[in-house]
Amino acid sequence: MAAGTKATELRELDDEELVAKLREAKEELFNLRFQAATGQLENHGRLKAVRKNIARIYTLMRERELGIETVESA
Repeated sequence: MAAGTKATELRELDDEELVAKLREAKEELFNLRFQAATGQLENHGRLKAVRKNIARIYTLMRERELGIETVESA
């Protein structure tokens, strides 16, 4: 998974791919938390980035559920 997946990249995915990305991100977050607990984590900023990515995916899924169209700025 990319370090910083942009919302525009996520908007291009369909629902199944979005769920797959969410599953990937959650698995990565679990692994990072496990590494942090055992003292093996080297990049602590990655935890924050993955959490934000999960939130971004959930936000996009909710927008689609509500039928909200967002206008991308150029």
